[in-house]
This record gives sequence, C-alpha cells and structure tokens, in this order.
Amino acid sequence: MKWTDILDIAIALDEAHPDVDPQRVNFVDLRNWVLALDEFDDDPGHSGEKILEAIQAAWIEERE
Repeated sequence: MKWTDILDIAIALDEAHPDVDPQRVNFVDLRNWVLALDEFDDDPGHSGEKILEAIQAAWIEERE
C-alpha cells in the first residue's frame, strides 16, 4: 500500500482501530497509524497534510 491508496488505507485503519472516531484523530496519530499498517510500504516522507486529510475523509466516509 502506498500513500496514494487512500481508500485501502482508510479501510485498513477502520479495521485496525474500530473504537476510534476518525473525525477526532489528529494528523500525528493518523500518520503513525498508517505507517504501522502491515500492508503499508511507502516512504514516510511522502506524506503531507493533503494526503492525511484525504485519508481521514475516506475513513469518515467508510465509517458511515
């Protein structure tokens, strides 16, 4: 999984953190959780606020 795999990351986060409200996650935690996913294999330096916002939005949508 790469940073651009927004939906896949959102699904994986939802499965890994079912008790977390994605609307309340700060970007530091979100980035760390993405990096901790077993399937994730991309350069940690390639993340940015826009990517993290997109992941969070996809996670919120996935949750609904």
